[in-house]
Amino acid sequence: MKLVCSKSNLLNGVQIVSKAVSSKTTMSILECIMVDATKGIITLTANDMDLGIETTIEGDILEKGMIALDAKMFLEIVRNFDDGDITVETDNSCKTVITCGKSKFTIIGKSGEDFSFLPLVEKEDSVVISQFTLKEIVRQTIFSISDNDNNKLMTGELFEINGDELKVVSLDGHRISIRRIRLKENYGVKKVIVPGKTLNEVSKILPGGAENDVVISFTAKHIVFEFDNTTVVSRLIEGEYFRIDQMLSSDYETKVKINKKDLLSCINRASSLVKEGEKKPIIMNITDGNMELRINSVHGSMNEDIDIEKQGKDLMIGFNPKFLIDALRVIDDEEIDLYMVNPKAPCFIKDVDENYIYLILPVNFTTVS
Repeated sequence: MKLVCSKSNLLNGVQIVSKAVSSKTTMSILECIMVDATKGIITLTANDMDLGIETTIEGDILEKGMIALDAKMFLEIVRNFDDGDITVETDNSCKTVITCGKSKFTIIGKSGEDFSFLPLVEKEDSVVISQFTLKEIVRQTIFSISDNDNNKLMTGELFEINGDELKVVSLDGHRISIRRIRLKENYGVKKVIVPGKTLNEVSKILPGGAENDVVISFTAKHIVFEFDNTTVVSRLIEGEYFRIDQMLSSDYETKVKINKKDLLSCINRASSLVKEGEKKPIIMNITDGNMELRINSVHGSMNEDIDIEKQGKDLMIGFNPKFLIDALRVIDDEEIDLYMVNPKAPCFIKDVDENYIYLILPVNFTTVS
């Protein structure tokens, strides 16, 4: 095989597929990127058996062939070349020469015959969504998945399609994030659980243009994302997702309307007194027209008042400040509504149409006079 392409094209392609290279494996072939020039186009592929990514790049194929190259080494070599054309040439013994300008590397690859290509997925159902919308909906929910593999369902997000609505849900046992968007067309009912890792990697490599679409296809065990020159195939998480509807009560005893930026800035300031790993709640004391926020830690204390509109009862309630910050950061509204029942019940942050709902469980605290 012998091919020539620009550094920018090759580097971009290698960076895209590197997201699917296995970091923990006893199979060295899974640590490789496949460079395939057998079909008249240059295709790069990586596959860790749960997530696979394939992309095509522009370049000239002087001799057809394919080679599997160690991903980390290949990426570092390409990244550190000066700008210009890169030539990749292999022989029958898998010796690979990579040159750019006056720089020349010789590495040993692996036979393409041993590589695990992406599974051939017969797409049963497909949905079209803009790249921008998908990137946003992941950003607005991904922070509340669990990183604990003990409950696999919590490490993924529910994608539920019903007619022209897509609902995405994530939870970690302390909070729930829900986003709803309208689709351009009507589709049949579909529920799948997509691994958080997959959504994270797709979000990173999506250009995110509002005018460009992603085609999302589903089968019983896989989800496929197709955009630009890239295809991502991922296994789904099997199982029945949590029934969250029973947790989404519309009852409240206290409703607060507050400026989002003011609340977020205040909590960020308060968090400067809490070091990583420390569990110190931020306490909200809600009265007519005012919310006092305070925090006490071994490093010091802070209290601040914010003007609010309040309906219902006065309330004092405590939260993990990080959970509030995570939710507030991804809400675009200038003013937000908080719905609460009592110091032991969840707080809901949601808009009137419930295009977004963030449920956050309160934490116990002791008041210090």
